[in-house]
Amino acid sequence: MSRDVAEIKVDVARTLPELMEVFAVRTLVYMGEQQCPFDEEYDGNDFAGATHLVARVGKEPVGVMRMRWFAKFCKVERVAVRREHRGGPVAAAMIEAACDIAGRKGYSIILGHIQKHLLPFWRRYGRVNARAGRPVFHFSDHEYVEVIRRIETPANALSLDTPALQLLRPEGAWDEAGVLDRSAQRGAPA
Repeated sequence: MSRDVAEIKVDVARTLPELMEVFAVRTLVYMGEQQCPFDEEYDGNDFAGATHLVARVGKEPVGVMRMRWFAKFCKVERVAVRREHRGGPVAAAMIEAACDIAGRKGYSIILGHIQKHLLPFWRRYGRVNARAGRPVFHFSDHEYVEVIRRIETPANALSLDTPALQLLRPEGAWDEAGVLDRSAQRGAPA
């Protein structure tokens, strides 16, 4: 069942319950539907410089994505959408959220590894292009291709000149006062 994009909310998973939602959706899709072995799905990269997104319809988690950060690019991984919510809008909402976060962090390239048979879908909903001259490769019993999406870096991208307290705010919530903004109001003890 496809959903209207307006019904879909995508957030950064910041708490243990939100990460449990991420892992539950991935387990349903990759281990349940694709019979991916546990140690291949949970590959040691979930807590190594990764940002996890969770898409919800209402309060229900329906899609997830992992983003990993490299020197000159962001890599989108582990995109999973529950079967009853597939069709495009959930994946499109997550990739747009990923582009917004990556662009805000100063990145201009997103790299993805997608199952080859899904390339038409990702061209349409993720606005990606296959990387020319790169070989098809295999893992976890599927055939993959590399794709790229170039994104505009916004004028308000984070930088060395961004105010210190803004850089301390939670991932993706750089424009919202955080707990350390409130603690700064107390000042330092004399």
